[in-house]
This record gives sequence, C-alpha cells and structure tokens, in this order.
Amino acid sequence: MRAATLARAAAVALPVVQAAPAVTALPALRRRLLPGLHGLGSPDRVALTFDDGPDPESTPYFLDMLAEHRVRATFFVLGVMLRRRPDLGRRLVAAGHDVALHGWRHDNLLRRGPIGTVRDLTRAYDLVADVTGRPPAFLRPPYGVLTGATLVAARRLRLRPVLWSCWGRDWTATATADTVSRRVLAGLHGGGTVLLHDSSCAAAPGAWRAALAALPGLLAECRRRGWRVGPLATHRLVAR
Repeated sequence: MRAATLARAAAVALPVVQAAPAVTALPALRRRLLPGLHGLGSPDRVALTFDDGPDPESTPYFLDMLAEHRVRATFFVLGVMLRRRPDLGRRLVAAGHDVALHGWRHDNLLRRGPIGTVRDLTRAYDLVADVTGRPPAFLRPPYGVLTGATLVAARRLRLRPVLWSCWGRDWTATATADTVSRRVLAGLHGGGTVLLHDSSCAAAPGAWRAALAALPGLLAECRRRGWRVGPLATHRLVAR
C-alpha cells in the first residue's frame, strides 16, 4: 500500500520537476530572480549572441560583417547544423568567436523525455568539443525553455545556462532591419545580452537577412552609448 502511494506520488512529482524550470522563459521573472540566466553582466558591456547555425546560406555573411566591425560574439549552435558543416564551426573559432550549445535539434525540450534530453545534449556537447577543439561553456535551449533534465545535463556537462535580456524577433516573415533594431534597442541596457539568429532553419525562410541588415546600426548605437560588444565569455555575468 505504501509503495503504491509512493509510486503515485512520484508519477505526479516527476512531470512537475521536469516542467517547473520552464517558468524562467518569462523575461520579467528571470530578470528579477535570476539575472545571470537573463544574461546580465558588466554594465559597460553588451553580449552579442546568435542562435540556430551554423548555416552555409547565412552564417558566412554574419562572420564577414563581424570581422568588418572587429566584433566577436557567441554562437549557440545546433548539433544537426554543425554535423552538416563542421568547417563552419571551425571557422567560427578561427575568427575568435565562442561556440556554445543550443541543442541537437531545434526542439522544445518540454516535449522530450528526460533520457532523450540528456542524451541529445550530451551528443551535441561532444560534437562541439570534437569539431572546435574546445568544450562549450554555455547552454541556451531552443525557445529558451529549460527543463529539469536540461539542468541535470548542464550540471553534468559543466555548462552554464544563459538566455537573453532582449531580442529582435528576427525569425518572423515580417521582420526588417528597422523592426529588429527597434525591438533590440527598446529592451537593451548596459550589461544586457542580445539574441539574434544567424540561420533561418527554424524561422521564416530568409528571415536572417533582417538581423544581418540591422547589425551595423546596432553595433554603432552600442558604441555611441559607450558599451563594449563581445561574447559571453568576456561579459562578466553576474553570479545568479
């Protein structure tokens, strides 16, 4: 009887434990309670991050743009994308950028079981380390949705989860350089982390062009405000 009661309690508790961290997808909540997860760092800096690559259609254009402006960034890559073009992963590192982990596929991890989540993140971690010659230090799950299993995998792999403090909604079919710039700057403060996308593999086809076109103006505005733009590794993230 007692064993059956415990089993029923576990059946209820495990889904709650798995899903509970997903509340951190709410920006206002994590900014207040978990500023490190929100991507907040030194107030004289801005972290520039890109998700969903590396993509041969688009990532090289971002690399060229960043090289022109002498800016380094953090690229959160997908395992399936890196497996197709490992040369682009090596090019990211050669250009001085950080390569971080976004997952194996662009899946909402709430829809993955704990075992599958840990297996996929470990698989992606190993691929990044093998291709680039260095283990990733940061994790950002697709859609910014953390789960209990994601946190277990992050702890096991010594990955620090980091989401973002502002984004450009550059994945939509209606995104333009102007809309991306306005959305980013509306939420950007010193110490913030910017989310853009260097691939449209999980977005409207060709949406990456809006982010690329917005980038020079965003970098110029950061310079005007006295913020140094760089990767998460130099962002001096707050402890929590």
